Amino acid sequence: MSPSASRCLRSASVALCAALLVLAGCQVRTPGTIETSFIDVAKRRITVGDSSDVNPLRASAENIRAGQRNFAVYCMVCHGLDGQNTGVPFADKMSPPVPPLNSRAVQAYTDGQVHWIIKNGISPSGMPASRDIFHDEEIWQLVLYLRHLPPKGSLGEPNVYGGQ
Repeated sequence: MSPSASRCLRSASVALCAALLVLAGCQVRTPGTIETSFIDVAKRRITVGDSSDVNPLRASAENIRAGQRNFAVYCMVCHGLDGQNTGVPFADKMSPPVPPLNSRAVQAYTDGQVHWIIKNGISPSGMPASRDIFHDEEIWQLVLYLRHLPPKGSLGEPNVYGGQ
């Protein structure tokens, strides 16, 4: 896509978002199917970068375990130990809700985009940037873990919320 076409698409997206906000009357409510679909497409195609970046790490058991260890230290507070919000009392009450990381919407991102999201966060959602928390290799290991999540509930609930 040419730079001018990309700018035009971004401008149209911003105008559409502004129109949706006006039509919604700035009410706090759960986003509908159309709003959610629009935002998912906008994030994948416009706002989330690095779509062509490829994970330099092999999906070895060692790299996946390393990603799981890092996830259990930092990410589990919002996503649960299994990445599917198990035991996280506020996950569905956030606006937008914390997505299960095994969902079709999350798994549709390329590895490069998942890396970008972990590194830079997504504003204005609750997803924080972790560029100052993890080194680049650790972020790629997290990406591998997200591609190999265990079954929902299989790891219990985070201790911080009274789990095992």
